[in-house]
Amino acid sequence: MQRSDFPAINRNLSIRVKIWLFFMMLICIVFILMWTFQVLFLGQFYEIMKVSSVARASGKLSDSYQTEMFTDNITDSAMKNDMCIEVIRNDGTEIGYQCVFSGNCLLHNGSNDLYFFFMDLQHSKNGEICRKLYNETMQTNMLVYGCPVYSENGEIDGYILTNTRLVPVQATRQIFQQITMIITVLLVIAGVILSAYAAENLGAPINRLNSSAQRLAQGDYTANFSGGGCAEVDELAETLSYANRELSKTDEMQRDLIANVSHDMRTPLTMMKAYAEMIRDLSGNNPVKREQHLNIIIEETDRLSLLVNDMLDLSKLESGTQKLELESIDISEKLCEIARRYEGISEKMGYHLEFTGDEPFRVRCDSGKIERVICNLLNNAINYTSKEDRRVFLRQINRPECVRIEISDKGDGIEEDKIKLIFDKYYRSENHKREVVGTGLGLSIVKAILKMHGCNYGVNSKLGEGSTFWFEMAAEPNSNE
Repeated sequence: MQRSDFPAINRNLSIRVKIWLFFMMLICIVFILMWTFQVLFLGQFYEIMKVSSVARASGKLSDSYQTEMFTDNITDSAMKNDMCIEVIRNDGTEIGYQCVFSGNCLLHNGSNDLYFFFMDLQHSKNGEICRKLYNETMQTNMLVYGCPVYSENGEIDGYILTNTRLVPVQATRQIFQQITMIITVLLVIAGVILSAYAAENLGAPINRLNSSAQRLAQGDYTANFSGGGCAEVDELAETLSYANRELSKTDEMQRDLIANVSHDMRTPLTMMKAYAEMIRDLSGNNPVKREQHLNIIIEETDRLSLLVNDMLDLSKLESGTQKLELESIDISEKLCEIARRYEGISEKMGYHLEFTGDEPFRVRCDSGKIERVICNLLNNAINYTSKEDRRVFLRQINRPECVRIEISDKGDGIEEDKIKLIFDKYYRSENHKREVVGTGLGLSIVKAILKMHGCNYGVNSKLGEGSTFWFEMAAEPNSNE
């Protein structure tokens, strides 16, 4: 496949450009928020914070009203919070005061403002007042805040009045604007650097994966999928590496399929043609020879039919078009029936089947397909068992929650590193001999049927000692108690 053969790609913005745009958008949002806050809300925010600070200081002072430290607290609070304080009883008697503005505040400027503030406090609904007033003497806005103080019996005994100036925020705003401008420039520089770094760390691995994926699409299974950048990219790289391995394995199996099927079909076809020509040219008038040659043609035809049927059955099993017809059976009866059937032809084929049964055990399965599994495994054991020791073993082992079926032979065994491949489709053991009858798909059909039933299965083998194929079937609920 050439690069031009790839499907048309929607040419959206690259990940590098998108990351850079996202960083710039974030910087713009931060920039807009900072400037909007300074222009529209800085004054309001300052006043709210000032009122909150004064109210908090007045509350602490009110809490200490009944203590000996109250007078000292008035002085400390006035100095710490830069505010004038006046404490008055309900009858107008002064309890204490502190002025930090040298008599220029709204409480101690000699006017009647203090009296009006006092009256406002007495008539307020919640016993508190908060006023923003302009002080002509100091040429600035000032905040007046008042709250009650309570006697020991919980009644209002007097009021605390505080007065502090509200610093003009214009000068502060200008300072903030200069700071904001510097921060904005630094943010833009940092954003460009960080976006370039992030884009490189995210974009480069994705580009590498894309390049390797294109090589894989062209059939290059040596393509390396390396991650980096983030966990998602690493997971994608692992997934693509797994897909690469599986595709490579499938491609190899397909080549093996073509080789095996071609090999298995070529010989019967060649023999059928050869014997048909012999009948035509040599034995047509000889009944004995003609019958021998026709029998060979029939045998080779049966062999081809078996191969084609196995391929079709395996395809149906793997595609899911062939469904299970579940029923309740006694697996011990099924094994006895199969063992009797094989004993009938054991002498003719020159092997001996040893069956070891167990107590009745009911399972729910597709009886026909499970029988095919057992027969395929028995045929496999018969084909590969030793010529010197032609014994084949069929065993039933009952367990509390399942029954284990084992089929063993006394053949050459399977190498340890090949055991995991033995059930793979189209895989042929290196110990395969041409005279062995079969299509090479028997174990693949076994695997497909057992997976449909949800059975555990496997093979234990040692070189020179033979192999044991096994599978386990769960007990039918409440049937084996």
